[in-house]
Amino acid sequence: MRYTTQFMISALSAEQFPEPSVGEIAFLGRSNVGKSSLLNNLVGDKAARVSSTPGRTRAINFFALLDQGQRRKLIFADLPGYGYAKISRSISAEWPKFIEPYLGERATLALCVCLVDTNIPPQESDTMLITALRQMQRPHIVVGTKSDRLGGNQLAKSLAVLKKAHGEERILAVSSKTENGVKALWPEILGVLPG
Repeated sequence: MRYTTQFMISALSAEQFPEPSVGEIAFLGRSNVGKSSLLNNLVGDKAARVSSTPGRTRAINFFALLDQGQRRKLIFADLPGYGYAKISRSISAEWPKFIEPYLGERATLALCVCLVDTNIPPQESDTMLITALRQMQRPHIVVGTKSDRLGGNQLAKSLAVLKKAHGEERILAVSSKTENGVKALWPEILGVLPG
């Protein structure tokens, strides 16, 4: 699936969110989990900035995906990463002021893509996010990133541990490096959009 990607805005407050128009897909996860790399793989473009320093995204970055007729079809929202120790507490303290309203109140938010790292043990912060989305009754899918770093048996064991820890029946394994699993994510995204 290929769209033309157009950067819209970096929002640091609910007042800066774009006018609700089409379905939005939010990408959430710990810093350094590979959100920007996955976004770029999905759209076949260098839309999201990939940084070697975790925690660089401080705002919600909105990207419009346009069809061949340049009509806006959907919006990807790249949310700031969490759980990275070097991010100052003052910045982290600001996030609930615009991230929680976005997740809790945004009418056009159609799906939350929660990214977890398949190479590390389950993280409590990931469990807390997934639990919060369930409580808000937000549709979500859990995606296990960096799956190319594990062999078949190791990956299967890691996914089983992650499913149990996060209370999920399914976790879609992807690799931004090999693009494995990336195409399988598109039907999940398009399946939640109206029409």
